[in-house]
Amino acid sequence: MSSHPSPALQAPADPGRLPMTLPLLAEKKRLGEPIVMVTAYDYPGARAAEEAGVDIVLVGDSAATTVLGYSSTTPVSLDDMLVLARAVRRGLRSPLMVGDLPFGSYEVSDERAIETAVRMVSEAGCEAIKMEGGGPAALSRARAIVGAGIPVMGHVGLTPQSATALGGWKAQGRTAAAAARIAQEALALQEAGCFSIVFEAVPAAVTEEIVRRIEVPVIGIGAGPATDGQVLVFHDLLGIRDGLGPRFVKRYANILEEMTAGVAAYAEDVRLRRYPGPEHVYKIDPAELEELRSQLA
Repeated sequence: MSSHPSPALQAPADPGRLPMTLPLLAEKKRLGEPIVMVTAYDYPGARAAEEAGVDIVLVGDSAATTVLGYSSTTPVSLDDMLVLARAVRRGLRSPLMVGDLPFGSYEVSDERAIETAVRMVSEAGCEAIKMEGGGPAALSRARAIVGAGIPVMGHVGLTPQSATALGGWKAQGRTAAAAARIAQEALALQEAGCFSIVFEAVPAAVTEEIVRRIEVPVIGIGAGPATDGQVLVFHDLLGIRDGLGPRFVKRYANILEEMTAGVAAYAEDVRLRRYPGPEHVYKIDPAELEELRSQLA
């Protein structure tokens, strides 16, 4: 295992705001208080989530498509995730920080899964990990990681790491049999010790039927309003990527357009020699400048 020092966890900037914990999440579910979750992949994104007062920040393997330029989530490596998670850790104080286990980092064995989870916690400062799937292998990995003392968030429905096997990036649980399988997986993950479960791209009516049978907080993404909370990808909700994204995405800004316009304006100013202007340059005392000229001569 790596010898990276464990990141220092800092107290919240607002003394009145308590750090989010698993008991507090369970209490929010009991009280019916919606849980807010968002992804982040770097320090600025973490600071935005912190200042916005979200409850959970997920360092998602969606970083593969949002910030690393891949066409799917599977190419992102554990080393990639550790770099991104350490950056997010530096920007967070209060939200619970969860790290995705990337494809290929936990499927081989329970021992490999524990080792990967330990690295996400010890090297990057994650307080919990998330892993996809609810089949026999995933359940075994979840039990093993929980048994090692690391909280696990489950993930059912559309699981991007296995999207090809599921028939592509599309809603899951649209037949009674498929919906029953999602329910079985969610209940099994709960039984395995998961503190929360993500439902992705599941029909709202199916989610509503299952959630009432789940005791741990359920976080939805394209799973309707019956869940205990919602999660969206940072770049989707802020419009920092091309295209409209899945139908469940609501855009709250169009930052990519602003970024492109800003860079284009800068490029035009440089080409027309409008930048830098007098207000952007440093001064030198005239006597010092004359001395420099004499030395150069």
